Amino acid sequence: MKPVVSTLRTVVATVAATAAQLPRRRVLTIAATIVILVAVALLVPLPSAMQLRDWARAAGPWFPLVFFAAHTVMTVFPFPRTAFTLSAGLLFGPLLGIGLAVAASTLSAVIAVVLVRAAGWQLSRLVHHPRVDTLDARLRERGWVTVLSMRMIPAVPFAVLNYAAGASAVRLLPYAMATLVGVIPGTAAVVILGDALTGNISPLLFLVSACTAAVGIAGLIYEIRAHRRHHRDPEPAADDPARSA
Repeated sequence: MKPVVSTLRTVVATVAATAAQLPRRRVLTIAATIVILVAVALLVPLPSAMQLRDWARAAGPWFPLVFFAAHTVMTVFPFPRTAFTLSAGLLFGPLLGIGLAVAASTLSAVIAVVLVRAAGWQLSRLVHHPRVDTLDARLRERGWVTVLSMRMIPAVPFAVLNYAAGASAVRLLPYAMATLVGVIPGTAAVVILGDALTGNISPLLFLVSACTAAVGIAGLIYEIRAHRRHHRDPEPAADDPARSA
């Protein structure tokens, strides 16, 4: 736990240093956007299972495409992704449900990153700070490991991770692939084992969630330690006499 706690402290310090250097108007704009997104997510009601079934009958064979589009667009905002995952399993069965939920989640995550960067909200553009530069360099090189690990931890909010990745220097294609792989275990478990819409939740769902979370946390700890070793014992330069000796 010590590496995780230390990293959280570093992140908090970096955020504080970043906020201190940002223009007040920019800070207010970002804060207002966050408040609006959260308000929309909280105030807009999600459809019930019966409503979804009615829509399915009305849309006919086009409903999977309609559901995919709605899932993709809605989860760009901080809406609970689990509601769509459960609905996918209920409406389309395990195979099609998992495919739709995973594909929509991945596309939604990519769109969120593109929108954040199009708005110019990357930390490297907003402020120049040694900690930000160090973190960005690491994420540019191996950010997919962090994304993959955090996607497997159920407690990490889906949309928040999307926005954080957009503000970082993580490369888009590795990010998309890490998201695709990372959401599969949890999505499959919820679709197959989680019938929460009827009030019945299989104990296996908790077991699978705990196992994927453990793998994700282990991946984060490994990456944190590798990052520390890299900065503690940097590789000698190509023209370093000690290396050529």
